[in-house]
Amino acid sequence: MSGMTPAQFLILTTADCRALVERNHVGRIAFAREGQVDIEPLGYVASGEWLFLRSAYGTKIEALAHNPFVAFEVDEVKGPFDWCSVVVYGTVYLLPEDGGPIERREYDRALNALRAVLPGTLTSDDPAPMRQIVYGLHVNRWSGRMAQSRPTKEQARRKRQPVRTPPRRPKGRNGT
Repeated sequence: MSGMTPAQFLILTTADCRALVERNHVGRIAFAREGQVDIEPLGYVASGEWLFLRSAYGTKIEALAHNPFVAFEVDEVKGPFDWCSVVVYGTVYLLPEDGGPIERREYDRALNALRAVLPGTLTSDDPAPMRQIVYGLHVNRWSGRMAQSRPTKEQARRKRQPVRTPPRRPKGRNGT
């Protein structure tokens, strides 16, 4: 392995985090349920400080009704040392179609965003008709990291903060 350039591990800027989340549509939502953390894959659409999602009724929706604070992760992986990962932290708000004026406005905004990616959403052409519950995740904080084995010219020009690493341990008598 001598002569190999070591991988770089970097912290993404908020702009980089947003860009990654906006260009993808599947992530994983982490939420608390019965004193434990659960995580499930989920389709979404990003819109500003919001992620719009939908699900069928079940344990996830019940858990979110009791504890709406979540983390949501989106990854792009090309290899063991070529990946980006973003975690957003925020609060989930159920958006009922028949809610009050503010809920209805946000429901319409969520539905328009979801239909921009999947036009049949909540129509007779819906490929997932059981997913009737629409909700929004308001992003409070963005966090992202990346690994790169060889930065591209564009990546090398961009300013990212390196991930802090602990000092190297001294080698023992046996060289390890």
